[in-house]
Amino acid sequence: MTGKPPFERVVSAHGSTVLRVCRAVLGPTDADDAWSETFLSALKAYPDLPADANVEAWLVTIAHRKAIDVTRAAARRAIPVAEAPDSPSASLAGRDPAAADGRDPAAAAEAGLVADDDLADAITRLPAKQKQAVAYHYLAGLPYADVAAILGGSTEAARRAAADGIARLRRSYPGAAGRAPRRVPDRAPHRAPRATPTTASKGEPR
Repeated sequence: MTGKPPFERVVSAHGSTVLRVCRAVLGPTDADDAWSETFLSALKAYPDLPADANVEAWLVTIAHRKAIDVTRAAARRAIPVAEAPDSPSASLAGRDPAAADGRDPAAAAEAGLVADDDLADAITRLPAKQKQAVAYHYLAGLPYADVAAILGGSTEAARRAAADGIARLRRSYPGAAGRAPRRVPDRAPHRAPRATPTTASKGEPR
């Protein structure tokens, strides 16, 4: 299909954003698996994606479903892990940009950055709807209409969940800023085709 970039360029352009979302929703231990499964499914569905689709919203929708799958699988296993292993997350996400320029960690989260492991853990501990709304709106930059389309429910409910999540984050994370979160202007949600769930083995798309 003409008019679309190669899939490798999609991974390069959106991979770090999807990883931040997966880490915020799932935590560092399961984020890499969800990231890989997201792009495996996206690779299969990409040929049928309309050229004018919102690729980032489409990828976040797939990541949302994969996060649910990972959470359900982890609940079935229920095997305690003493320590999270090293992962390629750090090389994808890069070093802490908030620490580099002295920005407040909560402000960094609002600007789309997971400042450090403690902040990532704080986001992960939010109630499910709140952490999803925070991740999809503040980390992925999706408008509330798109967040509502992913989560189900109204735009106002998505907005409220994100606001509640930011408020709880400021109370639970030391040094959180007191200023109002940055708002991403709402627009009509983009329609993206559903990705067919894959049972392929985990691995990064080439």
